[in-house]
Amino acid sequence: MSDVMVLHRRKPLVLADLIPGALVRDVLLVVGAACLVGLAAQLSVHLSFTPVPITGQTFGVLLCGTALGFRRGVAAMALYAVAGVAGVPWFADHAHGYVGASFGYIVGFVLCAGLCGHLAERGADRSILKSVPAMVAGEIVIYLIGVTWLALSLHVGASEAISLGFVPFVAGDAIKAALAALLLPGAWKVTGAGRGLRRR
Repeated sequence: MSDVMVLHRRKPLVLADLIPGALVRDVLLVVGAACLVGLAAQLSVHLSFTPVPITGQTFGVLLCGTALGFRRGVAAMALYAVAGVAGVPWFADHAHGYVGASFGYIVGFVLCAGLCGHLAERGADRSILKSVPAMVAGEIVIYLIGVTWLALSLHVGASEAISLGFVPFVAGDAIKAALAALLLPGAWKVTGAGRGLRRR
């Protein structure tokens, strides 16, 4: 019996489980995912009317959270958040520490990765029809935390917070979600590992 099938009997299978190894693999994947999101954060554009920049972070969070599964996804984004606050300059524009009104989105990344990873463990990453709702759910979580934090930090109402922290970004994030939703099922097809594997 293959290692993949043995692993499948013990826990739900996600893309990261196709990589051989155990603890060392998981540590490398968690650190690598945090670094990937940190790198994506440097693709940033600042808008004059909002403290929240446009970045590539959301795409990285969706991709990593779903590919790693619940525990590793949460660990990766928690590492990204904690290390950034502690001084690693991998928030947008090499920022670190508490980044004020936009910090809620970073908190949202942790919850998003957990949700997307949880859904992936139940097969949401195997087809585009299932992957799209999973990505949308993840982005909703980011916006719920991010916009709420923004409103509280700036002492503005819900309508203004939505104008500052949601409306300018929703189109771009929809594209990121669509790309992630296409890539993950495509990765399963390339590996061929999803064929014949049924979830418990």
